[in-house]
Amino acid sequence: MNRVRNYFWRVVVSLIFAAGLWATVVRFTRGLGGATHLSDSFPWGLWIGFDLLCGVGLAAGGFAIAATVYLLHLEKYRPILRPTILTAFLGYMLVIAALMYDLGRPWRIWHALVFWNPRSVMFEVAWCVMLYTAVLALEFSPMLWERLGWAPVQRVMRAVTIPLVGLGVILSTLHQSSLGSLYLIVPTKLDPLWYSPLLPLFFFLSSIAVGMAMVIFESGLSARAFGKALELSLLKQVARVMAVTLAVYLLLRFQDLVWRGVLSQVWTARGETALFWLENALLAIPMALCFSGRLRSNPQGLFGCAVLVVAGFLANRLNVSVSGLQRSAGAPYFPSWMEIAVTLTIVAAGFVLFNLAVRYLAVFRPAKYDAVTVGVPEGTTPLRSWL
Repeated sequence: MNRVRNYFWRVVVSLIFAAGLWATVVRFTRGLGGATHLSDSFPWGLWIGFDLLCGVGLAAGGFAIAATVYLLHLEKYRPILRPTILTAFLGYMLVIAALMYDLGRPWRIWHALVFWNPRSVMFEVAWCVMLYTAVLALEFSPMLWERLGWAPVQRVMRAVTIPLVGLGVILSTLHQSSLGSLYLIVPTKLDPLWYSPLLPLFFFLSSIAVGMAMVIFESGLSARAFGKALELSLLKQVARVMAVTLAVYLLLRFQDLVWRGVLSQVWTARGETALFWLENALLAIPMALCFSGRLRSNPQGLFGCAVLVVAGFLANRLNVSVSGLQRSAGAPYFPSWMEIAVTLTIVAAGFVLFNLAVRYLAVFRPAKYDAVTVGVPEGTTPLRSWL
């Protein structure tokens, strides 16, 4: 049965990669116009709304858990650290790959390094994403050095871990909120159900919640695929943090509607209203369930709640970047099959790379150091002995 299932998923991933390869060829030979349904009226679509905004948010667990372990010294969360760092690193690498598709002239991406515009929010996001990706690469590297058995490099990385984590927290906080700041410049175009001066705060809070959800989600998938999962006691605490964060987020969302005098619009019969309630229901239901100790003690229930939170987060980002702008744009937009193919390829690549990392690196087995020697963690074999 497992062999049939593995064969099925391999076929699915292969088909997705084939479609993504063809879409890539069309994108870089015929331009955005030949591969997408974007227009001058609607220049940002699925590749920004999903691949960038959602991708960055889904990777937010990395800085939150790293700060918890290294800065707050809550060692009980250390088993969660490596999976979240891996997810964050892969997430940011794939976001950068997706950005190369969306840029009209991707070969000029280096311009942000040279031609500075400190007044631009996009300039700040570009620098933060570049720097934080470098930080994540360094935070991820100990897993590789352990497999290679390079103890001296491990010692160096241990020495710089705390400064790296501190820098990562600053950078993540800045650009998670700044992604929301991008939409502050369209107060008359973004639907009132989503536009708010508090968008930067909403983006930051929702990224923390979905980062916790991704920890539970990854643990559930890894348990099914590899028989490796995090302890239920840890997942219960992560779910509690997720529920509290969602409660604060939803309370502020609805309070903001009251402050801005647009609460009545949540009862207006239109497509945007339906999307608004769907988004908030996907977040409110798991929030309420995760306040139940009985539910938190059920691994399947936790996994289901995590899936709902991820779905609600994706709905929010797509509502802000796509659905909430269509009426004012005056132009309908639905992604082309090639846009969808590229997005699915990036998602599939993330699963494949996570699979490989879990198989060959000590992702779910934290390294055990003594006071003198930094070596290969117990139960692993240096990669050079495999070659």
